[in-house]
Amino acid sequence: MLIDEDRVVSSLKLLAEDAEGLAIVAAAAQDGLARPLDIRFDGKSRTFGLEINRFQWERAGKRMPYFRSRAVLAFAGVVSVRSRNVSKSIDAIHSLMDLLFEPAAEPPGGVVTLTFADDTQIQLIVECLDVTLADIGPAWPTRRKPEHEKRR
Repeated sequence: MLIDEDRVVSSLKLLAEDAEGLAIVAAAAQDGLARPLDIRFDGKSRTFGLEINRFQWERAGKRMPYFRSRAVLAFAGVVSVRSRNVSKSIDAIHSLMDLLFEPAAEPPGGVVTLTFADDTQIQLIVECLDVTLADIGPAWPTRRKPEHEKRR
């Protein structure tokens, strides 16, 4: 049986409960593309999530083919959210650059900062670090590989 490698369902699933784990999630999510409509905070369930088109760094070689897959980046135990420069345009696309955790004076809570290109930032005040990154669909080929040094 032949398998079309370009349409293989990605199965990446990462969980993070500390800053070291968050660094691994950040490396896998770096250069994920998110539209403002795909960024959501549910105050009742205290969850924050975004759907991204994740660049698959784990499959990227020096040349094509490169791949992206649809993924969900989810945070639990979110008390509040602050943002800066998140576009309200339906056509906007934000490129995720990094995730950082700053512990509070009273652990296990703290602040998670999602840094995007173009000086866009989202800060989550969390009770504890509880993060999931999971691919939710098949990979597709892309011609473009992000052109910068990986942060992680």
